[in-house]
Amino acid sequence: MTLAYDSVLSTTAVISTVFQFLSGTVICRKYIQKKSTGESSGVPFICGFLSCSFWLRYGVLTNEQSVVMVNMIGSTLFLVYTLVYYVFTVNKRAYVKQFAIVLAILIGVIVYTNSLQDDPQKMIYITGIVCCVVTVCFFAAPLTSLVHVIRVKNSESLPLPLIATSFFVSLQWLIYGVLISDSFIQIPNFLGCLLSLLQLGLFVLYPPRSYSGQGYKLLEQAVPF
Repeated sequence: MTLAYDSVLSTTAVISTVFQFLSGTVICRKYIQKKSTGESSGVPFICGFLSCSFWLRYGVLTNEQSVVMVNMIGSTLFLVYTLVYYVFTVNKRAYVKQFAIVLAILIGVIVYTNSLQDDPQKMIYITGIVCCVVTVCFFAAPLTSLVHVIRVKNSESLPLPLIATSFFVSLQWLIYGVLISDSFIQIPNFLGCLLSLLQLGLFVLYPPRSYSGQGYKLLEQAVPF
């Protein structure tokens, strides 16, 4: 019965996470229509690629097919988003430098963990730690916007659909991590649930005056697995 739960939950988690990743297509479509990235940042796309790539590596090492599948799709999508941003940004040189740094980090971690092939458990442990750190950094990114919401007492700048989706996705992966007893999946998604609940709580404490604020005009934050 537990295996059946694992299978159903992993399938629904993969599907909902892929839909979350696809939110980047809305942003890229705007870039293509305007033929410009405006003042928006492409860093979330680069970091999304980095995070999905690390989790893909972790999934391969732990032989977790659902983790492999969702992050194979995610890393591909974020790479496409990164290329679209590059085509339409005027700061191409700076963007290439940012991507080069991320690529160097990715290659460096892979090379280091490959040197630990005689100790597979240590390979998994180091890769899991890196995945957790990167994912927690992503979840921590919106904290600055929370300070702004509390200061102005208005949650209009927060994207409610994205936050609700993030909570739902994090909750699924948290439960899945519990079922397979994987703390590296549990920890970041537990923190993701807490952060999402905190953001949702702000909608109750400080209701938006309208649902047409900046958070709804352009969802620039794509949260990776």
